Amino acid sequence: MPALRPFVLCADDYGMTPAVSRGILRLIEASRISATGAMTNMPAWKSAAHELWPHDQKLDFGVHLNLTCGKPLTGMKAFAPDGEFPRLPAIIARGLAGALPLHEIEAEFSAQLTEFEDRVGRIPDFIDGHQHVHAMPGVRRALAAVLSRRYPGAKPYLRDAADRLSAIRARKVQSRKAMIVAGLARPFARHIATLGFRLNVGFSGYSAFDPREDYAAAFPTYLVEPGAKPLVMCHPGEIDDELRRLDPAVESRPQEIAYFLSNAFADACDRAGMAPARFSAL
Repeated sequence: MPALRPFVLCADDYGMTPAVSRGILRLIEASRISATGAMTNMPAWKSAAHELWPHDQKLDFGVHLNLTCGKPLTGMKAFAPDGEFPRLPAIIARGLAGALPLHEIEAEFSAQLTEFEDRVGRIPDFIDGHQHVHAMPGVRRALAAVLSRRYPGAKPYLRDAADRLSAIRARKVQSRKAMIVAGLARPFARHIATLGFRLNVGFSGYSAFDPREDYAAAFPTYLVEPGAKPLVMCHPGEIDDELRRLDPAVESRPQEIAYFLSNAFADACDRAGMAPARFSAL
């Protein structure tokens, strides 16, 4: 029997709220996901961080860099003058216009990375961004500067959110969203690769976050034309009032948990000849 092909299955948003972290931990304990990215600027991260320790050899832990949810860890008078992060469209518009305060973004990214390293005790296995902000115009320049200074030796993996257009079309799920992100993030991988960082090749997992849609039907499409080093994002979690205040993805999160704990998930992976694995397996 041929070996199953590895793909990284990464749960985003660990530490966003206590309920989201609890839901992700359920999947970690059941060995259903292979990576999770932490939002280290969020108040819930501090109490959730120690829950990762028992699973250190089980999956990859990373930083889900954040510029769009909650409050910054640093003073960002130009970027977040009211003390709250702006919405993604405003960041993209300023990035395309060359009007982002890159020095503030560099300082914030450094603080979020330090917060992870201080609490986990090591560098992250990987780095990506909430709403893919790490790869957006302008922001990616700030990230590259931070990475070059911070990781001259051992280097985390980086998420490339810009998949091939042919693969996006073949999946037929949230194609417009995936193509918009791919168009905005396309230059990211080339620049980061020149700095010696490794990236995934193949990216999927776009969802409408609509509980009326069938996640069990959508997930198998994420494994279509997966790419040479595939990464699939997901957004599981339980629900609390803080989540309802912070994020549009709410009722869909428990549905993702239920799917990943079901036989349907295992069957979908078997049919595709694939299995969740850590980044090093790619």
